[in-house]
Amino acid sequence: MGNVFLIRHAQASFLEPNYDKLSELGEVQAGLLGEYWARHRIVFDRACTGPCVRQKETIAIAGDACRKGGVQFPDPLVFREFDEYQGEAVLEHSLPGLLETDQTIRGLHAAFQSSSGLAGRRATFQKLFEAVISKWVREEIGPPGVETWREFCSRANSGLTKFLSAGSRGERVAIFTSGGPIAVAMQRALQLSAESTLNVSWMSRNCSWSEFIFSGEQFTLSSFNCHAHIDDAAMLTYR
Repeated sequence: MGNVFLIRHAQASFLEPNYDKLSELGEVQAGLLGEYWARHRIVFDRACTGPCVRQKETIAIAGDACRKGGVQFPDPLVFREFDEYQGEAVLEHSLPGLLETDQTIRGLHAAFQSSSGLAGRRATFQKLFEAVISKWVREEIGPPGVETWREFCSRANSGLTKFLSAGSRGERVAIFTSGGPIAVAMQRALQLSAESTLNVSWMSRNCSWSEFIFSGEQFTLSSFNCHAHIDDAAMLTYR
């Protein structure tokens, strides 16, 4: 049996012009993860990351911290399949029409627009984002040229199969990715519905890991959303 750790990227730069980079807190989270693995002598045989900068920066910082702690960390491969779903594109292309036709979306958008302070803007944006993405998952909206939920799940599952099947029996591997692909792995292990899978995706904390046991077609959940490397509750984030 092998073990695969799926790690969500550390905190990215929410509401900045370029979201796809780690925040200062995210860099600290990633370093703590690598230090924790080094202290506990957790060694990986192979590793890969999705193509996003926030994913690559997380694995780079965690890997460096492992090596500084005296634990080898493999040079990662980059798998396009572990990119996040195109949530920003769904929101950008769908929101104008929804603001005209959906009273709930209008209310959530107004709350976001009138919110102040980073915590308030995070909370109100998340509610708006969840409402729009839920419609996309239910196939109530489907912006032209944007990957569908079904296509996203197929992509993430294909990446899992390709990466896991390329290794040896009994190895431990790490995949640095985002909340969406981690939720797809949960769906694969637990046979979740589309809506339940989406709900799981909102639960992954930044820089947490979820562990699965695999062998051939077997893919079983061992633990979800672990963050033992972060002792300070103020450093636990979702976005």
